Amino acid sequence: MAKIKFTKGELKRQRDALKQYQRYLPTLQLKKQQLQFEILHRLSFLEEKNNILDNRIKQAGSWLGLLAEGSFGVKLFLAPQEIKTGLMNIAGVDMPVFAGALFAPAEYDLLDSPLWVDLGIEALREIVSLREEIDVIKRGVSILRQELEVTTQRVNLFEKVKIPEAQENIRLIKIYIGDQMANAVGRSKIAKRKIQELSLEEIPA
Repeated sequence: MAKIKFTKGELKRQRDALKQYQRYLPTLQLKKQQLQFEILHRLSFLEEKNNILDNRIKQAGSWLGLLAEGSFGVKLFLAPQEIKTGLMNIAGVDMPVFAGALFAPAEYDLLDSPLWVDLGIEALREIVSLREEIDVIKRGVSILRQELEVTTQRVNLFEKVKIPEAQENIRLIKIYIGDQMANAVGRSKIAKRKIQELSLEEIPA
């Protein structure tokens, strides 16, 4: 605990600080709740996307190996040119939001290509896009978790340190000032009594 001055000025400063902590704490607690809710929401969304990805991979399983490893070289058409993301502000935190994966046009000789190549490329690109989206969701969850950790530390600081410390400082200062006032009153009474005693002694018998 930092050293405090036992003065009325310090008492006011501690009271002002306590009011500020008590005013700010509910905002921090609300932010903590919002972050916790959003993390749960994002994790649920992540699970949903992973399930969709698993289903798409299973659906493509019958010809996935043929397209990916065959002589046609379909891998050239599966690398995204750009991953588009936006920003969403959640409880004061900017987090990335997946907006889409852009692919270059798949240009190949139609005569030398199997009939199912178009459908295969589209299905594989959807799988690649889902994986990119999942990565963005994971980054967002990581950002939210880091912010939740910082916010939780601040909530604990206010609840367990700053507010109790200010309350204890106020209590000690009030006791000290009260004692000083009581002592001053006591000294005043003693002085008054001595003055009265002296005055009585000066009166002629």
